[in-house]
Amino acid sequence: MDKEILLDDLKLSLRIDGDDDDRLLNSYINAAEVYIKTAVGGDDGFWQQEDVIAVQKIAILALAGAYYDYRVALQDVMTYPINLTLNAIISQLRGKLALYEEGDNDA
Repeated sequence: MDKEILLDDLKLSLRIDGDDDDRLLNSYINAAEVYIKTAVGGDDGFWQQEDVIAVQKIAILALAGAYYDYRVALQDVMTYPINLTLNAIISQLRGKLALYEEGDNDA
């Protein structure tokens, strides 16, 4: 997956015009990719499927955006918002992985 395109798309979704936060955003993109791949599992063949790449991109953008939005929490009680978009995508990818591992070529 092209990291520059991901960075541009993330900046667009967060409405960031400059490049002051590029290093931070790239680290969030990398962390999101690792989180998603760890949460779902699967081998390189699974992650290289065109439809999986498209869904993974949305998940990375959702999680990296959340990392950026909630990067500083200065309050007495920690809250952990539930990212319903990310949870739905991870569930979808887990289902596709199960079909892929069973040998379903349409997964």
